[in-house]
Amino acid sequence: MPHSQDIQRVAVAGVLFALQLVAAGCSRAPTFNILGSFFPAWILCGIIGILLAVVVRLFFVRIKLEDQLLAPLILVYPCLTAFFTFSLWLVFFS
Repeated sequence: MPHSQDIQRVAVAGVLFALQLVAAGCSRAPTFNILGSFFPAWILCGIIGILLAVVVRLFFVRIKLEDQLLAPLILVYPCLTAFFTFSLWLVFFS
């Protein structure tokens, strides 16, 4: 049977551990100050990812690759957008 002193010690250790977890979450969020308003970095990465996917699509159309090899297009371009977005996030904010 555990003693009340042991239970109290475990409770104090648990509370201290929980406080450390809460304090670790208070680090600076990755944001950008644009004209006085803070935007999350993932929005910027998403916009750049979309623009890069548009550039890649124009390149694929120019070299006539879109008609020959890429199917289904409804999956190809969102996956390219996600790839560019996540890659930018990993390169700049990991």
